[in-house]
Amino acid sequence: MSKPGVFFDRDGVLNQEKGYLYSCEDLVLIPQAAQAVRTLNQQGIFCCLISNQSGPARNYYPVSHVEALHQRLAELLWIEAQAKLDAYYYCPYLSPDNGGVNPTYARWSSWRKPNTGMLIAAAWEYDLELKQSFVIGDKATDVDLAHNVGARGILVETGYGTQVIDNNYQHNIQPDYIAADVYQAVIWALQFCDS
Repeated sequence: MSKPGVFFDRDGVLNQEKGYLYSCEDLVLIPQAAQAVRTLNQQGIFCCLISNQSGPARNYYPVSHVEALHQRLAELLWIEAQAKLDAYYYCPYLSPDNGGVNPTYARWSSWRKPNTGMLIAAAWEYDLELKQSFVIGDKATDVDLAHNVGARGILVETGYGTQVIDNNYQHNIQPDYIAADVYQAVIWALQFCDS
Protein backbone atom coordinates (compact mmCIF):
# COMPACT_ATOMS: atom_id res chain seq x y z
CA MET A 1 0.00 0.00 0.00
CA SER A 2 1.34 3.43 -0.95
CA LYS A 3 2.35 5.72 1.88
CA PRO A 4 2.75 9.49 2.26
CA GLY A 5 6.08 11.26 2.21
CA VAL A 6 7.44 14.58 3.39
CA PHE A 7 9.70 16.27 0.86
CA PHE A 8 12.13 18.93 2.03
CA ASP A 9 13.83 21.64 0.07
CA ARG A 10 17.40 22.05 1.35
CA ASP A 11 18.71 25.62 1.49
CA GLY A 12 16.63 27.89 3.70
CA VAL A 13 14.58 24.95 5.00
CA LEU A 14 16.93 22.36 6.54
CA ASN A 15 20.09 24.47 6.43
CA GLN A 16 20.66 28.20 6.54
CA GLU A 17 20.37 30.06 3.25
CA LYS A 18 23.85 31.37 2.36
CA GLY A 19 23.74 31.41 -1.42
CA TYR A 20 25.97 28.93 -3.22
CA LEU A 21 27.86 26.80 -0.70
CA TYR A 22 31.45 26.53 -1.93
CA SER A 23 32.63 24.99 1.34
CA CYS A 24 30.95 22.10 3.13
CA GLU A 25 31.63 23.81 6.45
CA ASP A 26 29.26 26.60 5.37
CA LEU A 27 26.32 24.21 5.54
CA VAL A 28 24.75 24.89 8.95
CA LEU A 29 21.43 23.48 10.12
CA ILE A 30 18.48 25.72 10.87
CA PRO A 31 17.50 25.40 14.55
CA GLN A 32 15.15 22.44 15.15
CA ALA A 33 15.58 21.10 11.59
CA ALA A 34 17.13 17.88 12.86
CA GLN A 35 14.34 17.50 15.44
CA ALA A 36 11.77 17.99 12.66
CA VAL A 37 13.25 15.13 10.63
CA ARG A 38 13.63 12.98 13.76
CA THR A 39 9.95 13.53 14.61
CA LEU A 40 8.98 12.08 11.22
CA ASN A 41 11.49 9.23 11.61
CA GLN A 42 9.85 8.28 14.91
CA GLN A 43 6.45 8.15 13.19
CA GLY A 44 7.82 6.00 10.35
CA ILE A 45 7.08 8.66 7.73
CA PHE A 46 9.23 8.75 4.61
CA CYS A 47 11.53 11.82 4.53
CA CYS A 48 13.15 12.99 1.32
CA LEU A 49 15.32 15.86 0.12
CA ILE A 50 14.33 17.47 -3.19
CA SER A 51 16.56 20.34 -4.23
CA ASN A 52 17.40 22.40 -7.28
CA GLN A 53 21.20 22.59 -7.30
CA SER A 54 22.30 24.56 -10.35
CA GLY A 55 25.92 25.01 -9.19
CA PRO A 56 27.23 22.30 -11.56
CA ALA A 57 25.30 23.76 -14.53
CA ARG A 58 26.70 27.21 -13.74
CA ASN A 59 30.24 25.73 -13.51
CA TYR A 60 30.54 26.83 -9.87
CA TYR A 61 31.53 23.35 -8.66
CA PRO A 62 31.19 19.68 -9.67
CA VAL A 63 28.33 17.33 -8.82
CA SER A 64 30.67 15.62 -6.36
CA HIS A 65 30.59 18.82 -4.29
CA VAL A 66 26.77 18.75 -4.14
CA GLU A 67 27.00 15.16 -2.92
CA ALA A 68 29.61 16.14 -0.33
CA LEU A 69 27.23 18.84 0.92
CA HIS A 70 24.50 16.22 1.25
CA GLN A 71 26.88 13.96 3.16
CA ARG A 72 27.54 16.84 5.58
CA LEU A 73 23.79 17.44 5.90
CA ALA A 74 23.28 13.76 6.74
CA GLU A 75 26.07 13.86 9.34
CA LEU A 76 24.71 17.01 11.01
CA LEU A 77 21.15 15.62 11.15
CA TRP A 78 22.47 12.44 12.77
CA ILE A 79 24.79 14.18 15.23
CA GLU A 80 22.15 16.64 16.39
CA ALA A 81 19.12 14.33 16.70
CA GLN A 82 19.89 10.90 15.23
CA ALA A 83 17.68 11.98 12.35
CA LYS A 84 17.97 10.74 8.79
CA LEU A 85 16.55 11.45 5.39
CA ASP A 86 15.45 8.33 3.54
CA ALA A 87 16.45 9.63 0.11
CA TYR A 88 18.20 12.53 -1.58
CA TYR A 89 17.12 13.85 -4.98
CA TYR A 90 18.56 16.94 -6.60
CA CYS A 91 18.57 18.59 -10.00
CA PRO A 92 21.98 19.82 -11.22
CA TYR A 93 20.51 20.97 -14.55
CA LEU A 94 19.75 24.51 -15.69
CA SER A 95 18.82 25.63 -19.18
CA PRO A 96 21.25 27.91 -21.05
CA ASP A 97 18.56 30.62 -21.11
CA ASN A 98 18.63 30.64 -17.30
CA GLY A 99 22.40 30.60 -16.84
CA GLY A 100 23.50 27.01 -17.51
CA VAL A 101 26.93 27.00 -19.14
CA ASN A 102 28.44 23.55 -18.42
CA PRO A 103 27.52 21.45 -21.47
CA THR A 104 26.93 18.37 -19.32
CA TYR A 105 24.24 20.09 -17.24
CA ALA A 106 23.09 23.08 -19.31
CA ARG A 107 19.68 21.81 -20.39
CA TRP A 108 16.02 21.75 -19.48
CA SER A 109 15.06 18.99 -17.03
CA SER A 110 11.78 17.55 -15.78
CA TRP A 111 13.53 17.31 -12.40
CA ARG A 112 13.94 21.06 -11.97
CA LYS A 113 11.29 22.39 -9.60
CA PRO A 114 8.44 23.18 -10.07
CA ASN A 115 8.55 20.33 -12.60
CA THR A 116 7.55 17.06 -10.98
CA GLY A 117 10.36 14.69 -11.98
CA MET A 118 12.01 14.33 -8.57
CA LEU A 119 8.71 13.61 -6.81
CA ILE A 120 7.58 11.13 -9.44
CA ALA A 121 10.93 9.32 -9.29
CA ALA A 122 10.71 9.11 -5.48
CA ALA A 123 7.09 7.95 -5.58
CA TRP A 124 7.96 5.23 -8.07
CA GLU A 125 11.06 4.06 -6.21
CA TYR A 126 9.58 4.13 -2.70
CA ASP A 127 5.86 3.43 -3.35
CA LEU A 128 4.62 6.82 -2.19
CA GLU A 129 1.17 8.36 -2.53
CA LEU A 130 1.88 11.91 -3.64
CA LYS A 131 -1.67 13.13 -3.05
CA GLN A 132 -1.18 12.35 0.65
CA SER A 133 2.30 13.91 0.76
CA PHE A 134 3.80 17.28 1.68
CA VAL A 135 6.44 19.56 0.20
CA ILE A 136 8.16 21.94 2.62
CA GLY A 137 10.03 24.82 1.04
CA ASP A 138 10.91 28.49 1.18
CA LYS A 139 10.02 29.42 -2.42
CA ALA A 140 6.89 29.65 -4.53
CA THR A 141 8.32 26.93 -6.79
CA ASP A 142 8.16 24.49 -3.85
CA VAL A 143 4.46 25.23 -3.34
CA ASP A 144 3.88 25.01 -7.10
CA LEU A 145 5.65 21.64 -7.18
CA ALA A 146 3.43 20.32 -4.39
CA HIS A 147 0.26 21.41 -6.15
CA ASN A 148 1.49 20.07 -9.50
CA VAL A 149 1.29 16.54 -8.05
CA GLY A 150 -1.73 17.10 -5.78
CA ALA A 151 0.33 17.27 -2.57
CA ARG A 152 0.12 19.93 0.14
CA GLY A 153 2.65 22.75 -0.08
CA ILE A 154 4.01 24.30 3.10
CA LEU A 155 5.93 27.57 2.92
CA VAL A 156 8.40 28.24 5.74
CA GLU A 157 9.35 31.76 6.77
CA THR A 158 13.05 30.87 6.96
CA GLY A 159 15.35 31.26 3.94
CA TYR A 160 13.52 33.18 1.23
CA GLY A 161 10.11 32.48 2.76
CA THR A 162 9.37 35.93 4.13
CA GLN A 163 10.33 37.51 0.78
CA VAL A 164 7.91 35.16 -0.98
CA ILE A 165 5.14 36.18 1.41
CA ASP A 166 5.95 39.88 1.00
CA ASN A 167 5.76 39.47 -2.79
CA ASN A 168 2.34 37.78 -2.55
CA TYR A 169 3.88 34.31 -3.16
CA GLN A 170 5.28 35.36 -6.59
CA HIS A 171 2.64 33.13 -8.21
CA ASN A 172 -1.12 32.73 -8.04
CA ILE A 173 -0.91 29.46 -6.11
CA GLN A 174 -1.17 29.90 -2.36
CA PRO A 175 0.54 27.61 0.17
CA ASP A 176 -1.64 25.23 2.14
CA TYR A 177 0.11 26.39 5.29
CA ILE A 178 2.69 28.99 6.30
CA ALA A 179 5.05 27.83 9.07
CA ALA A 180 7.63 29.79 11.04
CA ASP A 181 10.17 27.03 10.37
CA VAL A 182 10.53 23.43 9.29
CA TYR A 183 9.72 22.06 12.74
CA GLN A 184 6.39 23.89 12.82
CA ALA A 185 5.73 22.68 9.26
CA VAL A 186 6.26 19.05 10.29
CA ILE A 187 3.98 19.40 13.32
CA TRP A 188 1.23 20.75 11.05
CA ALA A 189 1.73 17.97 8.48
CA LEU A 190 1.58 15.24 11.13
CA GLN A 191 -2.10 15.89 11.82
CA PHE A 192 -2.88 14.53 8.34
CA CYS A 193 -0.59 11.48 8.48
CA ASP A 194 -1.80 8.10 9.66
CA SER A 195 0.87 6.50 11.83
